[in-house]
Formats: sequence, C-alpha cells, structure tokens
Amino acid sequence: MKLLFDFLPIVAFFVCYKFFGIFVATAIAMIIVSAQVLLFWLQHRRFELTQIITLVLILIFGGATLFSHNEMFIKWKPTALYWIFAIVFIASNLIGKKPVIEHLMGGKISLPKNVWSRLNISWAIFFSMMGIINIYVAYKFNTNTWVNFKLFGILGGTLLFGILQSVYITKFLQTEPETK
Repeated sequence: MKLLFDFLPIVAFFVCYKFFGIFVATAIAMIIVSAQVLLFWLQHRRFELTQIITLVLILIFGGATLFSHNEMFIKWKPTALYWIFAIVFIASNLIGKKPVIEHLMGGKISLPKNVWSRLNISWAIFFSMMGIINIYVAYKFNTNTWVNFKLFGILGGTLLFGILQSVYITKFLQTEPETK
C-alpha cells in the first residue's frame, strides 16, 4: 500500500499531463506531494527525509516551471532527486556506521557488512545513471516522450533494479539454523 501511495504523484502527473498538459500536471503533482507529506505527519507526527527532499524539489522545480512557463525545470526534478539520493548513498558508505541501504532494510533482513556496502554502492550508481538518463531523455525527446519515460521507464527501471537486487541478496541471506 505504501508503494502505491509513494507512486501516486507520478501516476497523477502522467494522467493530468495526458488530459490537461504539463503545467496542470505540475501543479497537481505539487499539491499531491504536499498533501502526502501533511497526511504522513498527521498520522505519524514525524517526517521522512525522502518525503521532505521530494517536497522541496517539487516545490522548487514545479514552482519554477509554473512561474517561468518553462517545462525544462520540471524535467530536471527527477535528476536532482536521483543525484541527491546518489550523494547520500555514497556519503553513507564513507561516513557513519551503516550505509543508507542497511538503515532502510537492516531491520528486515540480515546481511554481511560487505554486502550492505556493495548494495549501497550499486544503488548510488543506479541513482546516478537514472539521473543522467532522465536528462538525456528530457533534452533529446519531446515532452510527451519524457512523460512516458518518467512513468514507464523510470518506474520500470526501478522495479527491474529492485528485482535484480533481490536476486543478489538471496545469495547472502543469513538464516537461523533449523531446530528439531
């Protein structure tokens, strides 16, 4: 359910773009992300860092898009988000006791320290590459193609990468011995 909640702004952006254009889609995305952060705070009385980063970026890039009537600003938003994530993942490998990926998943599974580090680096590379690919599509293709890529390419790429990570993780899962 949380995954659906997290992808709601992307899907709403896509649908609104198809019916009303890039500027209405941008405004709707800004409203939905703001509402999501507010609802999360009302439920949990706290914020998640990724929500705050996403909110700030959608307000900055979306606001610049609407104010200047230049769609290139909103096209840069996914790249900015991915590059911030990449920096955070890389920094967590260099600074701190645990990589970000271990903080996110460590309570659910147990893996050797070097595997957490490799997973973290692979996500940093993934986020860096997705940012580069997004900018390439934004500049080389029309807005319709970019919007389709944003929904299907980015979402599909993220799901595929997540599946590949899951397959990799299964080799290293530390299970408790069976008791008879």
